[in-house]
Amino acid sequence: MRFRPHTRGALNLFRTEKGVLSHEEMTIGQALADVATISLLPERTARENATINEQLQRALNSRVFIEQAKGVIAQRNGMKMDEAFQRLREHARSHQEPMHTSAANAIISLSMI
Repeated sequence: MRFRPHTRGALNLFRTEKGVLSHEEMTIGQALADVATISLLPERTARENATINEQLQRALNSRVFIEQAKGVIAQRNGMKMDEAFQRLREHARSHQEPMHTSAANAIISLSMI
């Protein structure tokens, strides 16, 4: 079961007689495989789109935490946003954690990093 260059699955055909499939049987089998492939495409596309949407939402949420933390750090320490970002990044690196985790912790604790 192929769609463009990608293999999407396999279809097994069984019959009661032994031997090689006739040209007509192979044509019917290919038609069944084509219909099955077409019916699988919307589900796979929907699943892939849902995964991409989840990844984008996580990235957006992480970015929101980072931007909020930059604001908190800048305001609390009387510094520019670029400096606050550098401090946040340094904190994340020194604690070996993702930046969004450091940012979320900064927002929650409202502490100076």
